[in-house]
Amino acid sequence: MNEPLTHAAPWHRGEVALQERVGIAGRMAELGPKVIRDHLIAQHRDFFPQLPVVVLGSVDRAGRPWATLRAGPPGFLHAPDPFHLRVEAGREADDPAEAGLDDGEGVALLGIELATRRRNRLNGTLRREGPEGFTVRVEQSFGNCPKYIRPRQDGPAPDASARRPPPVVSDRLDDGARARIAAADTFFVATFVEDAAGSRQVDVSHRGGPPGFVRIDGEGSLMIPDYAGNRFFNTLGNMLANPRAGLVFPDFSTGDLLQVTGRTDIVLDPARFGDVAGAERLWLLHPERVVFRARALPLRFAPAEGV
Repeated sequence: MNEPLTHAAPWHRGEVALQERVGIAGRMAELGPKVIRDHLIAQHRDFFPQLPVVVLGSVDRAGRPWATLRAGPPGFLHAPDPFHLRVEAGREADDPAEAGLDDGEGVALLGIELATRRRNRLNGTLRREGPEGFTVRVEQSFGNCPKYIRPRQDGPAPDASARRPPPVVSDRLDDGARARIAAADTFFVATFVEDAAGSRQVDVSHRGGPPGFVRIDGEGSLMIPDYAGNRFFNTLGNMLANPRAGLVFPDFSTGDLLQVTGRTDIVLDPARFGDVAGAERLWLLHPERVVFRARALPLRFAPAEGV
């Protein structure tokens, strides 16, 4: 018998299982409906139009989740009403996430202001009226704490006329990908769950830490610490119910995007892998497809002074 997607509103069975493990399921059942809404509150409707970039999570036709970034002039994100968010961004054929941005698909967005570390997450159903953008009908919207986000400020504008090379696609991490991951202090992760009717609830979220916080083992799998957070367990709860994830590692100084999708394992006892400072849990990603897109992000950001 197939279980329903939602177990205890607004949480699904994977999220509840992890909340129960740490003894907070009762508190989260009470808190959830107060902080996770089916609409954008006024401050979030005002927030999105200020942003020049958004993080997206989608699922391709093979059921692989992908995370990506899209950019535009402030105002390219706007809410015509509390229940919809409009994204004025054209198709990007070389982005593997594009295959999951069709009409009727489940999608997730993370609005993040790097300079102030403010962020808002939402998911919903995508409606596409043409090639130049789409609208998301909000199903869940909530704010996040700014912990682990490294502040960044706008950097020099890139040369818009520079020709971008084609993407490099592989089924494993090459030396360049390994070096980029080893240097990263930020990535974004897309996950999803699916109910018996095939409806998808997608999530995309931020992960950050000191450079090198993501380790790569000899098999080419990524080992990622799970630090203390809001205890919603949106990401890990999705992985528990559906062990797949898509990651994007942005290089904010060059605009390069490294996108990886694969299968995951959750490690509830991090001591199995030695001393991982600050980790309450770990998760592993075993890459199945890797896409490197040089200069795919038409914006540049530099670390904030003194950080």
